[in-house]
Amino acid sequence: MSSPALSPAAWLRGSRRPSWLSDPKVLRTEVLAGLVVALALIPEAISFSIIAGVEPAIGLIASFTMAVTIAIVGGRPAMISAATGAVALVIAPLNREHGFGYLVAAVVLAGVFQIVLGALGVARLMRFVPRSVMVGFVNSLAILIFLAQVPEMTNVPWPVYPLLAAGLALMVFFPKVTAVIPAPLVSIVILTVITLAAGIAVPTVGDKGDLPSALPMPGLPDVPFTLDTLTTIAPYALAMALVGLMESLMTAKLVDDITDTHSSKTRESIGQGIANIVTGFFGGMGGCAMIGQTMINVRVSGARTRLSTFLAGAFLMVLCIVFGPVVSDIPMAALVAVMVMVSFATFDWHSIAPKTLKRMPAGEITVMVVTVACVVATHNLAIGVVAGSITAMVIFAKRVAHVAEVTAATDPDHATVVYRVTGELFFASSNDLVGRFDYAGDPDKVVIDLSAAHIWDASSVAALDAIETKYTQRGKTVEIIGLNGPSAHIHKTLSGELTAGT
Repeated sequence: MSSPALSPAAWLRGSRRPSWLSDPKVLRTEVLAGLVVALALIPEAISFSIIAGVEPAIGLIASFTMAVTIAIVGGRPAMISAATGAVALVIAPLNREHGFGYLVAAVVLAGVFQIVLGALGVARLMRFVPRSVMVGFVNSLAILIFLAQVPEMTNVPWPVYPLLAAGLALMVFFPKVTAVIPAPLVSIVILTVITLAAGIAVPTVGDKGDLPSALPMPGLPDVPFTLDTLTTIAPYALAMALVGLMESLMTAKLVDDITDTHSSKTRESIGQGIANIVTGFFGGMGGCAMIGQTMINVRVSGARTRLSTFLAGAFLMVLCIVFGPVVSDIPMAALVAVMVMVSFATFDWHSIAPKTLKRMPAGEITVMVVTVACVVATHNLAIGVVAGSITAMVIFAKRVAHVAEVTAATDPDHATVVYRVTGELFFASSNDLVGRFDYAGDPDKVVIDLSAAHIWDASSVAALDAIETKYTQRGKTVEIIGLNGPSAHIHKTLSGELTAGT
């Protein structure tokens, strides 16, 4: 008997009572994690606003609406979604050439595309991402997080360096004292107090740009609702939808592995779309999952529920609107120290250990290196994942191209020869199959035994047809035996239909 369908309300609530309602320790962890993430979001969101060519408040508003919305409708608890650099890079040309109204309209349309793609099952494509690509994704992400901090560590006043070292030391040693309060929060508070009390002049959050002074209000994009507008924004919206989904689904898979829990990738895809639509109507620049802030939330702060994600967005607005002057005084060195620690914790050091590299197949190492190189070169995680996956497919195809084996056995009276084919027959392995037979020297009857093989595509059927043709031209008969059900079906359907004139 099938289970009853969930109502929309039940779908949003989930089937279990949140753990933070009954466990004060979980509640404390989630609240403090949300606060730490909110603090880390501010300079990031401002930086991504600059990349997109919009005011800093636009990125902060997007981070607020994305985090709050995805906390409710997303599929991966504790994952942080906000304004991101990848999305900013995609939509920056649209804002530059057509204006902010078109950017907002593209964000809304991208959300629609993500909902459609999610409903069509695009999340299932994640099963085709190899582990070596995933490792490359994680490592390149750690490298990008670190490289993003380099500008904050160069050409700065000398007090930045001891502050940075102090922040790192606090995050390494404070957890040995107590894990009740997240070490990143302690580091940020202590370094801020030190710089204010001592009057140390170093770059601060306020130097990045003005913070929002009021809650955003919803509204329609300021664009003409015409076909010309649609054709203008559609390419950017589709690119944003694809990049956002890829980063979000990869991040969700990473968090699944870290927490040993499963999440609905389809719900996450649809949730990302809903969050971008909401963000667009509130005048934000859109976004997707943020790996750096997610790692702060999940790995550094220990958060596991939707509450931390919701509070990250809520605290972000409270910090900007209510405590704006205080937040503006936070030294960038404190936040840079947090991100450097996140970068170190995110990198899979085991993957580059000499012992691991000696045992790992060369193809796996190549895929990992290609993924990392493409991401670091383009600063686009989506490009790296696609390049790594394609490289993995090419290596796999080359590897299995020679898997199909052919052995021949002639009966004692030399009247019949039996060729036994073993392995998977598809476009790569079937290409050299035709050359494995002795057309001139074989007896008049040839039997091809495929009981240990499987036909996957038209290329294999065409190869078998070519073999039969070559024997027929020499007056010899060919009998194919041992086909399993699916192989027999594809052979019967396509045999004789793949050559012109038949």
